[in-house]
Parts: sequence; C-alpha cells; structure tokens
Amino acid sequence: MHKFGIVILLSWVYFSVSAQEESGDVKAGNKYYNAKKYTEAEIAYRKGLQKNSKSFEANYDLGNALFRQKKYGDALQQYKNAVSLNNKDKMKMAAAFHNTGNALLSDNKIQESIDAYKMALKANPADNETRYNLAYAQAMLKKQQQQQNKDNKDNKDKKNDKKDQKQNKDQQNKDQQNKDQQKKDQQNKDQQQQQQKQQMSKENAQQILDALMQDEKGTMENAKKQQVRTRKSADKDW
Repeated sequence: MHKFGIVILLSWVYFSVSAQEESGDVKAGNKYYNAKKYTEAEIAYRKGLQKNSKSFEANYDLGNALFRQKKYGDALQQYKNAVSLNNKDKMKMAAAFHNTGNALLSDNKIQESIDAYKMALKANPADNETRYNLAYAQAMLKKQQQQQNKDNKDNKDKKNDKKDQKQNKDQQNKDQQNKDQQKKDQQNKDQQQQQQKQQMSKENAQQILDALMQDEKGTMENAKKQQVRTRKSADKDW
C-alpha cells in the first residue's frame, strides 16, 4: 500500500494483505500499480472489492489507483470507505487519512484537507510528511483567505466607485438642469424687458403724435384768428 505526499512528494507504505479471498486480486493490483499501470490496477482492486466490499486494503488501494489517474473525487470516496471500516491498525488509519487529505487538497477543499491531516497525525504523531502537508495546506488556506479579503475589498471599492460615479453624474445632471433653468429664466426676463421697451416706445410715439396734433390744432386756431383780424382791418371804414 502507498501513502502519498503532496503531488510529487510521495512515500510508500506497504501493508500485508490478510489471507482473504480478495487478497489475490489486491496483490495483482499492487503489481500493476508498481508498474504504473494504474487502470489495470484499478480493475484488479475492483475485482477484490466484488469479493469483499469490507476489505480495507482493496478500498484503500483502489483509492490510490484512482488518485494516480487524477480521479480525485472517486479516490476520496474510496479513502472514506477505508476510514469508515475503523481499522484498529493506527498506521493504516494514518495512511488513509493522509491520502484523504491529499485527495481533498487536490480538489481544492483546503479546510477539509487540513482536518484530514490532523486526523492522520492523531493516529501517527511521528509522521513528518503529514505534518509538512498540514503546514502546506494551512499556508494555502491563509493565502486563499487573503485573496478573498482582497477580492472583497476590490469589489467594495468598485461598488463605491460606481456609487461615486453615479452621484457625480446625478450632480452633473442637476447642475446642468440648474443652468438650463437659469438660461430659460434669463431669456424670459430679456423677453419681458424687450416687450416693456416696445410698449414704452409705442406710448412715447403716441405721446409725440398727440403733442404734434395738439400743436397743429393750436397753429390752425391761431391762423384762423389771424385771418379774422385781417378781415376786420380790411373792412374798416376810414
């Protein structure tokens, strides 16, 4: 049996297979696995599981073969099956939890992988590879949280920028409306003043016309009076 490190950091742990009916298939699977024929190894391990679904070794080794094929979700399920059997051998349980953590980490389930590594260390506190993987996963989680905080801040800043832009646009629209209204008011005022000037011009013209007519009337009356006096003078009896 094999216990994985992180991706390329691999360590190999072999467990003896008890004399059960699935042992032949598991041994065959191990040969294929060591030859890096992971698909053939998967088939052999599945045959072993058909004979004994409660086999810790068959479930665990099948998980390894699936992991090598980057079928992380399927591998995780097989590791969980192995863990659920609650094997009394702490080394086996530590290896199962270790590789469970690797499958979870490969599937970007960082917090869950941390929990699995902690369970592995609980079963085998002396496992330095698991301790390293735990530290690595914790660093990844911290980095992920920092990135999330940064993204949240960026999103908040973008929202604030959009809000400020909207407020600026609204203020610009308001200012423009005020300018338009002021311009309209000025135009109305100019129009009223123009109308008043025109009215005053008409009144002045009428006054001038009335004055001229009055002067003309007075001139005509004076002329008539002058004519009367002239006739009287001409009719005077000398």
